[in-house]
Amino acid sequence: MDNRTAGRAALAVLGLCFVLTVLSRGLNESFTVFLLPISKDFGWDRAEIISIYSLSALTSGLAAPWIGRLFDHSGPRVVYGLGLLLLGVAFAIAARAQQLWQLQLSIGVGIGLAAACLGNVTSSLLLARWFGPRLPTAMALIYSAMGAGTLLALPLSQLLIDAFGWRGAYQIMGGFGLVLFVPIFLLPWRRIAEGSPLLPKHNVTSHDDRTWTLGSAMRHHAFWALFSTFFFTAVGIFAISAQAVAYLIDVGFPPLQAATAWGFSGALLLAGMMFISWLDGVIGRRRSILLSYSLTISGIVMLYYLARFPNWWLLAGFIVCFGSMQGSRGPLISATAMRIFRGERVGTIFGTISIGSGLGAALGSWSGGLIHDWTGGYDAMLGFALINIVAGMIPFLVVPMLRR
Repeated sequence: MDNRTAGRAALAVLGLCFVLTVLSRGLNESFTVFLLPISKDFGWDRAEIISIYSLSALTSGLAAPWIGRLFDHSGPRVVYGLGLLLLGVAFAIAARAQQLWQLQLSIGVGIGLAAACLGNVTSSLLLARWFGPRLPTAMALIYSAMGAGTLLALPLSQLLIDAFGWRGAYQIMGGFGLVLFVPIFLLPWRRIAEGSPLLPKHNVTSHDDRTWTLGSAMRHHAFWALFSTFFFTAVGIFAISAQAVAYLIDVGFPPLQAATAWGFSGALLLAGMMFISWLDGVIGRRRSILLSYSLTISGIVMLYYLARFPNWWLLAGFIVCFGSMQGSRGPLISATAMRIFRGERVGTIFGTISIGSGLGAALGSWSGGLIHDWTGGYDAMLGFALINIVAGMIPFLVVPMLRR
């Protein structure tokens, strides 16, 4: 295979991963549109209905190492196929739910597992075999698919609900997942899983010639440094993002303007990721990541002063600095993990490291709301988020292997 043919094949694999990530994220986030109609139908309070969404996020995070291990042993065909089957079955069960636990099981657990199968862990492991040192750029596009999935799925879900009700919408979404299973399963996965012939095979040992297992990786300081970076960064980001619209409304912006402004941060997601990934090749990974943290911290400071001096300049600065950097570190941290621990067990190891992100997102959103309820304001919550963002940055300042 010549360079041109290998390049086209790599782009095709990238497109496939992008589409499946859009599907994963979009259908998972679509629950925010179903929240009110389901709540009105059953008369459940907000805490009960949100428990379904929280369980989905938690399940997706905790399933990451299992997904990575399944990828190592069975390859992408099994992982992606299982994700689409879970998607179809879970939505079909949800369409017939009569009790809260049934939705917690189908949407919370089932869709959470499906999203893990179709999401970033699988894409990272597969694309590493095709893009090698260019993986951060490829992963920037994949991470941006999360925003694209949300932008596409939410309005489409609302249209389905308006036309067929929430049960009919879930039936259609479940059928779509099952129909998509057939063409995806029949793709030439053996060839896809082999990766680019122009790159070293994916089962080579790591840079220090060590044969990594999950146990040996967990005894290495770099494993916990990357885990803590994922965890603390997610805590800080989700403590703010879960209440961003409410904050903007409370400081005086009209609801539609607040929602539109925060929604625009999704459009900046790709630009932020591509910018930081481009800097990775110009000034180095560590400096690029530290710059992204500096911009996030600047955004939090602007948000703090926005409550005291409400104006469009501070709002725009917050959206640009905080919004565009929300996921900017993900591609570089993922590439760093797979560079350090590459080998036959990289999927299991990277999946376990990714637990930190899921746990951090769940803890951050819950803690941010709890702190707001305790204090009656947002200052303590912003301080909590800032502390966690700084904690997420520290490994790249002090851990030798991440300083290289």
